[in-house]
Amino acid sequence: MAALDSGTAASAQAYPGDRVSGDQFATRSVTTATQGMAATAHPLASQVAINVLQSGGNAVDAAIAANAAIGLMEPTGNGIGGDIFVIIWDPETRQVYGINGAGRSPMGLSYDTVVETLGAGNAIPPLGAMPVSVPGTVDGWFAMHERFGSMPMDEILAPAIRYAETGFPLTETIAYYWERNMRILDGRFANGEFEEFANAQATYLTEDGDAPREGEIFRNPDLANTYRLIAEGGRDAFYDGPISQTINDYMERIGGWISYDDLAAHRTEWVEPLSVNYRGYDVWELPPQGQGIAALQMLQTLEAYDLASMGFMSAEAIHLMVEAKRLAFEDRARFYSDPAFYDEADPAALYAELISDEYADTRRQLISSDAAMENVTHGDPSIIEDGDTTYLTVADSNGMMVSLIQSNFRGMGSGLVPDGLGFMLQNRGELFSLDTDHPNVYEPGKRPFHTIIPAMITRDGEAFMSFGLMGGAMQPQGHVQIITSVIDFGLNIQQAGDAARWRHDGSTSETGQAGETAGVGVLSVESGVPQGVRDALSALGHEVVDGNGGFGGYQAILRDPETGVLYGASEMRKDGAAQGY
Repeated sequence: MAALDSGTAASAQAYPGDRVSGDQFATRSVTTATQGMAATAHPLASQVAINVLQSGGNAVDAAIAANAAIGLMEPTGNGIGGDIFVIIWDPETRQVYGINGAGRSPMGLSYDTVVETLGAGNAIPPLGAMPVSVPGTVDGWFAMHERFGSMPMDEILAPAIRYAETGFPLTETIAYYWERNMRILDGRFANGEFEEFANAQATYLTEDGDAPREGEIFRNPDLANTYRLIAEGGRDAFYDGPISQTINDYMERIGGWISYDDLAAHRTEWVEPLSVNYRGYDVWELPPQGQGIAALQMLQTLEAYDLASMGFMSAEAIHLMVEAKRLAFEDRARFYSDPAFYDEADPAALYAELISDEYADTRRQLISSDAAMENVTHGDPSIIEDGDTTYLTVADSNGMMVSLIQSNFRGMGSGLVPDGLGFMLQNRGELFSLDTDHPNVYEPGKRPFHTIIPAMITRDGEAFMSFGLMGGAMQPQGHVQIITSVIDFGLNIQQAGDAARWRHDGSTSETGQAGETAGVGVLSVESGVPQGVRDALSALGHEVVDGNGGFGGYQAILRDPETGVLYGASEMRKDGAAQGY
């Protein structure tokens, strides 16, 4: 049977079926199990994780296996050319642990060279060698495996190697983004925007020169060979061996900057996750240079409001959440950067103040329930004196939970695929600022601002929920919408993901650039937001528009602390699935 073209079929969205139980906006029931659960953006990757758990592996082993599989199956969102961030709940120590698996900018590329190459007033581009930073994912895998893993790495990577060699059929949404990404890259290469594209075409297009379609079998033998080198040689194969040498030689050939020495110097950092208590639940995010604490700042601001009494999807509740987002994102633009390069203050003390009750009280005073704020600026913490992604989560029968997010950043990445390796290098360095007064200014050996954020919720010292929501600046906004849906409004985790979402745009960016829209910005809403709610938000001063995508993609696992039952969810905006046993 030929590959299906879902784009020619009638839109089922216009003719939704009815559910006999639960809310109509939930596309499926929550998945339940007791021994293990995996929720990823691809059903086959979820099955890979379940198979690892059934073979005796734990949640960390299964998460690595699923991430390797989905790097093959969803190259539109992630891969080993990108970075990784993880939060792990360890039932033995009853603690959360964090991994910052971000790579650094090349030591051989100076700020002056960047400015001279680009010209004054320009920003770092999204494509080509300049935005490429060291890929951190593989070292992140080995760091978490060394500390918590139980199964040999060659067994963990075996399923992804097998799928890369024998092939897998493309799913609908991934096929859509695959074709779109390759078409855009082709046009931008023709426009001279990056150095080399033949390797990406050979890797990601069919023999006919087309992107593979939904249902078409795709193979990536180069990636299979790369995974095999990693399985046999460990992390050194990637950072201090044949893979790093290949990347070095490729960069020298095209005139890029990432070198063998940059890769050899890379190390993953274990970090202490930060948390706030929201209505009795401890919500955990990773500290900057990521944007996770923006979600914590929003929650701290919202804590004082009785959202539940306002009602789910009410204009009153959405208004307050949007205003909390606008306040948090101005702080995000000013204060979030690589703490190793932050010389204005003690970074840990700064971040603690940004998520404190006292700071939230001062920021909350700027919000009116009657009208949107006309203009917003960052706060003034007393300690200061003068961003396409995949998310997955896995839980095992022992109570371990893994919240993992991984990305090449914009689109499929930089457009650059090193010779014969089968993966694209990330373009995360685009998020450096070129403003020398900004904490996120480009410097050699520095980690750029990151948008990807995993999340975890604990309650009374027990793991409660592991979740994440992909999608650049949508992520903190999406985290808060999920949390309030579950905690304030009583939705189950599938309903919380499938419900209509909003997204605010127009805040100052992480590079220090003013929002593209002045004043209140733009509030995009999905079609499920009722017209009456839209009208009420407009009356409050928000510029409400119809959304055209960009609302993220979500997976979650919730664990009942009394029964140990696991509940899994994967929303309808992506191709993913939650599977358990």
